[in-house]
Amino acid sequence: MSARKTPQPATARPTTPGFGTSNEDDSRLAKAESRAVRARSLRLLGSLIHPIRVRFWLTVAMVVVSQAAHAAGPALIAFGIDRALPALSHGDSAPLVLAGIGYLLAAVVTAWLTAMYVTSTAKLSQAMLLDLRLRVFRHTQRLSLEFHEKYTSGRIIARQTSDLEALRELLDSGVSSLAAGLMFMLFTAVTVFGLDWQSGLIMLGAAVPAAFLTRWYQIRSQVAYRESRVVSARIIVHFVETMTGIRAVKAFRKEARNTREYTDLSEKYRRVTVRSINLNGIYLPALVLLGNVTVAVVLAVAGFRVLHGELPVGVLLALVLSVKRFFQPVDQMAMFYNSFQSAQAALEKVSGLLEEVPTVRPPKEPVPLPEAHGRIEFRDVEFQYGDGPVVVPELNLTIPAGQTVALVGQTGAGKSTLAKLIARFYDVSSGSLTLDGVELSRIATPELRRAVVMVTQEAFLFSGSVADNIALGRPGASREEIEAAARAVGADAFIRALPDGYDTDVNKRGGRVSAGQRQLISFARAFLANPAVLILDEATSSLDIPSERLVQEGLARLLGGGAADAHDDGARQAERRTALIIAHRLSTVEIADRVLVVHDGRVVEDGTPEELIQGGGRFAALHGAWKDSLV
Repeated sequence: MSARKTPQPATARPTTPGFGTSNEDDSRLAKAESRAVRARSLRLLGSLIHPIRVRFWLTVAMVVVSQAAHAAGPALIAFGIDRALPALSHGDSAPLVLAGIGYLLAAVVTAWLTAMYVTSTAKLSQAMLLDLRLRVFRHTQRLSLEFHEKYTSGRIIARQTSDLEALRELLDSGVSSLAAGLMFMLFTAVTVFGLDWQSGLIMLGAAVPAAFLTRWYQIRSQVAYRESRVVSARIIVHFVETMTGIRAVKAFRKEARNTREYTDLSEKYRRVTVRSINLNGIYLPALVLLGNVTVAVVLAVAGFRVLHGELPVGVLLALVLSVKRFFQPVDQMAMFYNSFQSAQAALEKVSGLLEEVPTVRPPKEPVPLPEAHGRIEFRDVEFQYGDGPVVVPELNLTIPAGQTVALVGQTGAGKSTLAKLIARFYDVSSGSLTLDGVELSRIATPELRRAVVMVTQEAFLFSGSVADNIALGRPGASREEIEAAARAVGADAFIRALPDGYDTDVNKRGGRVSAGQRQLISFARAFLANPAVLILDEATSSLDIPSERLVQEGLARLLGGGAADAHDDGARQAERRTALIIAHRLSTVEIADRVLVVHDGRVVEDGTPEELIQGGGRFAALHGAWKDSLV
């Protein structure tokens, strides 16, 4: 609307049609967002059903037919009493036989189809959950580093564990029970109206307060279960963070504080759960009472009509049975409504995760990079994290192929940001960043990952052997090449001293090797990868002085050339690779051809280590402080 709203006092409400208060606007926005979330969840559910839609509709048909047969029981009893028995008194047993066979057939069909749709539902749910589990895993891997740096690992784990488990509980039996209950109530209502429309109206009248009661329960339980999912996710996040950072927890005596926080979260979860149970404690007895009252009213009204000869006795019995059975599924459906609420909240969270879009996307028309040499060029590059401030102002920088460049500067100066841009963990906000004249964003991801390798401060080791972890640098490498790479960086000696040598299982996060040894293994992995551009982001920070000296020679060979293929006599060794070294330890910087001093995302000094030391600038001050620390 183009008209401008005139300012009003805080207590006044605008009266012009089309305008609303701020609270009303917020409410409309919240409702619109809620509708969008539900629509997103339904789209996800539809996409999961689509590949198995034939089995899905067959299962629906089995549910419908089984509940129709189940609801037919009282009508068959009425037929047997009011038609078959009088016929039998006149010597005609066919109606009674027909009624008996019909009742037996309805029972058999109900039992058989129930077993069929329960089994079919389990297969459907497992197929859908397998599809969803794989989607979540693949999509989470595809998402850019930006997402993983702001989305805690505990929340991701909650999506794969508790949220999918909530969906499993619902899909395995909850959906079929809800559908069966609704179908049974529908067919029972049709039966009652077919037998006696007046009793049908009484039952329909009882359904009105039942609907209001269910709506009351739905609103309050929805809030409780959403809060339950939030608290449950926070418990998982807290547990994962505590166990992941257990060394820091013990080092800083944080056990008591963590226990208090975990206790508070657990107590909050208990209160929310009790609140949900209390809601059930009101809802279920109220439904039972309403059902019994309805049966009593139908019995009284229809009973008087039987006395006056307006209604057969068999119909009265069928009505009482049907009305009593009408409310039975409601109890069961109410129990599964809890699972439904939990699963709905879980589906919204999972669908939200799957809606996340990678900020760094593979190129639609990649430009081939047959042989990378390692020339890097920034032209008018600017970068900012999301919608935040610009952290790298206009940057123009050329790094020739084969040059070893050290990036130094204070913490937060922007060194690691430049490294992440070159590794294409992030895309530049504006300008051009090229590798050998090709835009990084136009190079196919596999080619870029082969050409550019980054060794980070946290040398992560995956479960498996030491040899398997080194081979990540080049899958398919021979054992000889793996061992050669380890020897090149000075890791061979300590690896052979491990219990099973190269076959030693490092466990999660390298539990059987020290931090410095993990770093050496990551160096061997990079050596084996043989990239054109190697980035070392604080990669020697975990090494002690002896280990650091030991790795200097291997690092020099790593920067000079990597492991050659079995059929290659060392083509990479004949040329130096481009290397970027980010380090606070200036002992590593001494092997660099060139030093770039970074401050607030800008390169403020550029030259050889000797030139910058003599220049008396920022690098000279850093170098002097480092020399003093060695005294």
